[in-house]
Amino acid sequence: MSSFHTRQGGAGDVEATYLICLKTGDHGADGTDLYVEDPDALGRIFVGPYLFFEPELSLILEDDQGVCGYALAALDSKSFYQRYEESWRPRLCEEHPMPEGDPATWSPSQTVHSWYHEPDYHCPEPYAHYPSHMHIDFLARARGHGYGRRMMEVLMERLKSLGSPGVHLGVSIRNVTAMGFYRRLGFEELERVGGPVDGCVYFGKSLAS
Repeated sequence: MSSFHTRQGGAGDVEATYLICLKTGDHGADGTDLYVEDPDALGRIFVGPYLFFEPELSLILEDDQGVCGYALAALDSKSFYQRYEESWRPRLCEEHPMPEGDPATWSPSQTVHSWYHEPDYHCPEPYAHYPSHMHIDFLARARGHGYGRRMMEVLMERLKSLGSPGVHLGVSIRNVTAMGFYRRLGFEELERVGGPVDGCVYFGKSLAS
């Protein structure tokens, strides 16, 4: 049986965490076959900025096989996205041009590249109640041991100690398992955006108690 432990994350975890982002990149399932052209496409948005901008709010889960999960957070979402806009996104756009032609013909990698050029900075309301946000991904071997809950709780305690009144997160509307997990942690649905296939559900949780 694997022996798990957690630690703070940082810039040195990019390769391992980008791989986890890929392995969970198909609405929670393995996205390797979808992103053959650019396996790091998702990680550049959903992992990298957190490791570099707010490593103190990055937790890594490891076992005897290596890194197998992460939980990431940003204290103030609007400030985080502003920093992303100014110091992270320009390089992504320079290195990965906006795809041309009909979006319906784009590969999954090209679609993500388009997100570099047309970012989504949506924050659910009421923002003042849920200004922080979180993001968590685990490989299959790391699930079911209780570490997801523990790491989420640790990060929420850190956010609370830093003065955050609440946290939100978004999840693919197709990832029913993740939505159940968040509800069990006390998150409540705030809103749904998009359609029944490509939509996103936003959840929020108050940290004021």
